[in-house]
Amino acid sequence: MAALNEAYTGDVHGVRGADYACYREARRAGLRGTFRAFLSSRVQNVDSIVRQADRKLPVSNLRGEVLFNSWAEMFNGDGAPFPHPPRIYSFNGKNVLTDLSWPHKAVWHGALVSGERALDTSCDAWHASSRDKVGLAGNLKGPRLLEQSPYTCDKRLILLCIEATSELFVQRKRRDTDDR
Repeated sequence: MAALNEAYTGDVHGVRGADYACYREARRAGLRGTFRAFLSSRVQNVDSIVRQADRKLPVSNLRGEVLFNSWAEMFNGDGAPFPHPPRIYSFNGKNVLTDLSWPHKAVWHGALVSGERALDTSCDAWHASSRDKVGLAGNLKGPRLLEQSPYTCDKRLILLCIEATSELFVQRKRRDTDDR
């Protein structure tokens, strides 16, 4: 799990735009896995981003420190409580809790505590930066990542990315394809 290198309003050009930002920054950081935005929208639940086969794996930060025991455990209905204060770093190595690049220590997600999409609380499917619209976010200084805090979409918050397909899976798939 990593943060994009700067804070974003609720207008991230939709989930596809946010996914592309995650992809681009991961590549610039030398990472080869498939990184996707930690966002729910009208067509996506945040709990479904990671492949089914990988949902029992630990969720770690870019330094390999475990943030959650597993992806599946995050979405058991408790709102993804932090077992210890989160240490989340951006792709360029900054700690989002201590660096001033992120004035609000909250993470956009647009999801219910179960990881399912929360209707009408995703900044117009992540296309709005207006103070008339709201998106759900989790305060990193609070006890849960999927905290249900509404923020107006003009606020610049943290946007997280999760490795949805690991580099190992990509290599294995490529090798299997080459063997044919």
